Amino acid sequence: MRKTVVALAATTAMAICAATADWPQFQGASRDAKVGDGPRLARTWPEGGPKVLWTAKLGPGFGGPAVKGGKVYLLDRPDNAKEILHCWNLASGKEEWTYTYDAPGKKLEYNGSRSTPAVDDKHVFTVGAFGHFQCIDRKTRKPVWSKNLITDFGGKLPHWGVAQSPLLYKDTVIVAPQSRTVGVVAFQRASGKELWRSKPLGQQPYTSPMIVTVDGVDQVVVISETGIKLAGVSAADGAVLWTSRAWKCNIPIPSPTDCGQGRVFFTGGYKAGSVMLKIARDGDAFKATEVFRKRDLGALLHTALIRKGHLYVNCNTKRTNDGLVCMDLDGNIKWQQKSSPNFERGGLLLAGDVIYIMDGKTGELRMVRADPAGYKELGKTKVLSKGPIWAPLVLADGKLLCRDQVVLKCLDVSAVR
Repeated sequence: MRKTVVALAATTAMAICAATADWPQFQGASRDAKVGDGPRLARTWPEGGPKVLWTAKLGPGFGGPAVKGGKVYLLDRPDNAKEILHCWNLASGKEEWTYTYDAPGKKLEYNGSRSTPAVDDKHVFTVGAFGHFQCIDRKTRKPVWSKNLITDFGGKLPHWGVAQSPLLYKDTVIVAPQSRTVGVVAFQRASGKELWRSKPLGQQPYTSPMIVTVDGVDQVVVISETGIKLAGVSAADGAVLWTSRAWKCNIPIPSPTDCGQGRVFFTGGYKAGSVMLKIARDGDAFKATEVFRKRDLGALLHTALIRKGHLYVNCNTKRTNDGLVCMDLDGNIKWQQKSSPNFERGGLLLAGDVIYIMDGKTGELRMVRADPAGYKELGKTKVLSKGPIWAPLVLADGKLLCRDQVVLKCLDVSAVR
């Protein structure tokens, strides 16, 4: 009887843990686009797919939502003059408040929002398409401080606008203006005080800064469009720890993937392919060494997922259509899906051993086993229709959030109905 009670308590604790899960920034709390094995999610879907809990109208764009404390935050750019931070209740879909600020700018190719907010206990941090970097108080719903990643740092607006998402690290929020005068900058969250900045590293791309820990040292890994292509910057003081020109992409969009033990995977479109680097100490410094390279396999938009020594990459670019690809950490291809299905350039995330992946052209959502033995589809359903459907997916409290060019939808993918 005691064993049964203990087992029941453990199961309940696991369910509670899942129920309070957040997705507080781009690609989740750890910025790896995955949740652990704990959440109790449905392994099969009923006919017609998972229940749509609510739908919210949006302007055009590709900006993803963040979730904190049962609230959903998304930065919208409905026109060429302003940007709007929305806050919805995750359970009901009720819009609780908005914050609007002026952000005039020309119509961009692929117009609209393109970044994910970062949310802590007190603040929401957003980066807009023209570089507006805002800190909003979650309680008062008013601005606390603001910067601009272009005008404040002498930068150049990227052709498709600013697309990076702010990084939460300890008591700082980190962004990468990457101009002629500065590379990466860390700000105190509450005050906006600049704590450190790195030296210039190259031109601002469309990627977001990521934290990788190597030999006990937390590093902000960034990609540049020009100059130094890859770099690791100390998260403590902004010192540049290593640089590499081993891999380059003319238009970098996917952020790097931390594969553990100093291994970092970089992938891109525009004939860049993919490369795995090993970051290790070299005397008092660090050095990046190539582990393997895949010249013909790369992801145009989305960061690769990693699970149990295998990478899962949506390898579709403007010139290649290799579909979802599974490879090990030595670069050996286990399988690639090609065209059946292809997924175009839709977003993906990992929950335990399940991949949720959107078809960026058709709006079909699929549930796929993350298994190096082969592709196994667990379910599929038509969810969205107004393409291109390229925004990142979000999973919190058993609810999957996805968007196209006109709506944000919340789906119940939990095992308990």
